[in-house]
Amino acid sequence: MSKPISRTFAALLLATSSLALSACSESNAQEADRFAAVEIKAEPLADGVAVLFGAGGNIGVSYGPDGTVLIDDQFAPLTDKIKAAVKGLGAGPVKYLINTHWHWDHTGGNENLGQTGVLIMAQDHVRDRLIKGNDTVPPAAPEALPVITYHDGLKLHLNGDEIHVQHMKHAHTDGDSIVFWKKANVVHMGDLFFNKVTLPFIDLSSGGNARGILAAADKVLAMVDDNTKIIPGHGPMATKADLTAYRDMMKTVIAAVEQAQGEGKSLQEVQAMKPAAQWDVNPDAFIKGDAFVEAVYKSLEKPDHAEDHKH
Repeated sequence: MSKPISRTFAALLLATSSLALSACSESNAQEADRFAAVEIKAEPLADGVAVLFGAGGNIGVSYGPDGTVLIDDQFAPLTDKIKAAVKGLGAGPVKYLINTHWHWDHTGGNENLGQTGVLIMAQDHVRDRLIKGNDTVPPAAPEALPVITYHDGLKLHLNGDEIHVQHMKHAHTDGDSIVFWKKANVVHMGDLFFNKVTLPFIDLSSGGNARGILAAADKVLAMVDDNTKIIPGHGPMATKADLTAYRDMMKTVIAAVEQAQGEGKSLQEVQAMKPAAQWDVNPDAFIKGDAFVEAVYKSLEKPDHAEDHKH
């Protein structure tokens, strides 16, 4: 029987492109030691735009005369290292923060930053879920909560660029946003896109749905070109070709599972078909084939939200 998705998620949250940190059976001291060993690496992408790699979700940075904007902030113990990496880019102190979704490997630094007056922004459901927490994540402190929330999206005119923030509904979670720098031609996709490190994680308990991830990939592909630099939630920088392959994988697996469901096959029977086998190639992946197929199968049992995906 496949490992439940919720348990698999624990392994995901300490993920990094350079480290695979176990979230289980480790003492607090060991966890602290591992964060102490994490190095935040900065990669400039365009004038005033960069990405930071460390532990947890990749961080986007916009910097210039109007102030520094972070897209996600990884884990609380890394805040000082993240600030140092921002300073190393020649950027000023962080002024704004956008959370791509609520998971704590992307929002763990919210409280630290909020306490220093950073203005936090996110989709409505991100604030709601941070307030509530869940069985493994305690409710967030008031300082960690987004101050500005939106339903569909917003536009920021900062540092000589237009930063378009757009909600993608019922995908990785119910509160995902992409962030697109129009002039720089860079897009941050959060966990709507895992590039070459794992099969997709679909958080069904947070309103996620496989069809929403497919719809989001299609929407972003319609926005980008061959020169666009794509920041995935996890994994190395990506291109339109990488995202196209990811979209095609999602489309193929969803179609296979949907057909099998229509033939009355059970989850176990569909898993035995191994519809994701050709992409399930990383032995260290956070999400393996059976867990991914389970999430797709259960997604297709839920309402389609097709009208949501069109907006």
